[in-house]
Amino acid sequence: MFGDPEQIAAAMRQFADMLSAPQSSGPVNWDMAKNIARHVVAAEGDPSVMEGERRQIMDALNLADLWLNEATALPSGVNTPQAWSRSEWIEKTVPVWRQLCDPIAARMVETMSGTLGAAGLPAEAQAMAGPLMGMMKQMGGMMVGQQIGQALGSLAREVVGSTDIGLPLSGNAALLPSGIASFSQGLETPADEIRLYLALREAAHHRLFQHVPWLRAHLLGAVEEYARGITVDVSALEEQLRGLDLNNPEQLQQALSGGNLLKPEETDRQKAALTRLETMLALVEGWVGTVVDGAADGKLPSAAALAETVRRRRATGGPAEQTFATLVGLELRPRRLREAAALWQALEGDRGVDGRDAVWGHPDLMPTADDLDNPGVFVRGEPELDLSSLDTPREGPPAGGDGREKGGGGGNDEDGGKGDTA
Repeated sequence: MFGDPEQIAAAMRQFADMLSAPQSSGPVNWDMAKNIARHVVAAEGDPSVMEGERRQIMDALNLADLWLNEATALPSGVNTPQAWSRSEWIEKTVPVWRQLCDPIAARMVETMSGTLGAAGLPAEAQAMAGPLMGMMKQMGGMMVGQQIGQALGSLAREVVGSTDIGLPLSGNAALLPSGIASFSQGLETPADEIRLYLALREAAHHRLFQHVPWLRAHLLGAVEEYARGITVDVSALEEQLRGLDLNNPEQLQQALSGGNLLKPEETDRQKAALTRLETMLALVEGWVGTVVDGAADGKLPSAAALAETVRRRRATGGPAEQTFATLVGLELRPRRLREAAALWQALEGDRGVDGRDAVWGHPDLMPTADDLDNPGVFVRGEPELDLSSLDTPREGPPAGGDGREKGGGGGNDEDGGKGDTA
């Protein structure tokens, strides 16, 4: 008569968490979000990491780090390798999720509280409703926190490490034994090879993020830029909130965890920021795939098959991409990963490993979205990497030069002035 008792109990428990949570100083109640995320992972079991599993993870990360020395010019990024349970992943990655989600959540909470507080009230009543508006703002923050907690809990059940979404969620390289076990289901590959391959990817990400100082700020800045340009369809949000039935736990749970409260309307400014973010994430993933392939060549028999498994997982919009879109309203396009990998491979073939990795030396040297479509032009257009030319204004052909009229190969502002060092 009343539906599935377990679903009703889960919905009511989450609603009780939302109502009983203390007021948060920011736009999202993160204490409540973490509690809800832990409820989600506990529902399907979250065993502690055993000592044997911990040793296996640490050995795999250390060995992977040694193999990477032969495949990249960037030094080691594995300082204290770790093995995490799902709950530990939630706890240790929340600081970065807070940085990613707060800018957009703040806009959503302001709009939500204004919509809830002003609905049906005349102008004079709205002016006297200061305390009510504060309460509505807190309610909006708790609703967004509830949704983020649901998303983080779902993601924690699927991730294998700290770098699944291509962003640096932790300063330490770490793998989840439960995540590796989930990834391995259906694969006819020895468990130690799977663990080592995933350790290679984790260690490669950390080399990049720790030794390219501008990269972290560049990626997180693109998310913040997207948030600054956010606009919300107030009428659609108002319609959704008006339709909520607090006596219907199933409808309430669906509304709070279905992603509809964090779907901003994209503007031209947001689309430009999104393009920059997607391009950089594709370049990160393409570089990691290229370096891991080089490190595993001749050492890991199943490397090619595992690489294809990872690519399919990303190309089909796996859980990491879907949850990231739910949390910050950004739809990633992992189909660009193949183009990015082709560009890095072309750079390595033309300039060697050191020349390939030298491109990370400055953001102005990085390929653009257009360069992903024409990797050969980008490679041939920059035979030498001269950072001093980045600050020199371009007024005409260099005196005594070779008479070339075009610098760079990508036909864009970021490449202009770099091709005159032939």
